[in-house]
Amino acid sequence: MKSKKETKKPLLEIHDLFASTENLTILKGVNITINPGEIHAIMGRNGCGKSTLSKIIAGHPSYEITGGNIKLSGTDIEPLEPEERAQSGIFLGFQYPIEIPGVSNLEFLRVATNARRKFLKKEELDTFEFEDLVKEKLEIVKMEPTFLNRSINQGFSGGEKKRNEILQMALLEPEIAILDETDSGLDIDALRIVASGIKKIANENCGIILITHYQRLLDEIKPDFVHVMANGKIIKTGNSELALELEKNGYEWTDKFIDKT
Repeated sequence: MKSKKETKKPLLEIHDLFASTENLTILKGVNITINPGEIHAIMGRNGCGKSTLSKIIAGHPSYEITGGNIKLSGTDIEPLEPEERAQSGIFLGFQYPIEIPGVSNLEFLRVATNARRKFLKKEELDTFEFEDLVKEKLEIVKMEPTFLNRSINQGFSGGEKKRNEILQMALLEPEIAILDETDSGLDIDALRIVASGIKKIANENCGIILITHYQRLLDEIKPDFVHVMANGKIIKTGNSELALELEKNGYEWTDKFIDKT
């Protein structure tokens, strides 16, 4: 008998995706299918197209899809603006979360959460209801309530910025969460807190993409699939053992697969 994960329709389907910026082709035929409940890791050298792929999924205006398509729950998302993709359930966590002075973290989270709830045809939360919810979610990332009263990411440490993004993810309950080098700049304690938060949020209705260079994040979060990118395409896919092999042999070991794609 098939499991529920196996019988559900794919959340994200990327088919033969080509994309460019300023007449430079970056992605050259990317194919990935992510089912509900799956965690996929994408690894590769700098400049291989990992972060570009995340930005294109989120709808960054600097990139143009020149071939193939991206479907979220069966719907082509290319016509959707970035905010429409976010409301539809695509979450992108940045490698370097930006500071937004003068904008309250609490108010930003409340507006974003209610925009997502409105899209899902759920009742919006009033101020008191939202404060109860966000305090509950703060426990996931071990953040103090005082962070809610500060401007977004202003004066936050690297670890606090990453935890704030995981807090956003917990509140928005996305269908697809893309975490672009979320382990970058974190010490081991901060990494474990962030990884623990991701694992608590992960569920059978959400697909997660972890973009990373290193094994250490995958020591904390075991992926179902590991994809290696090079020259704008995926050259090898395997299970979590593939990441260990990369850690042992380096990315030069994967060069032998490039001509086979």
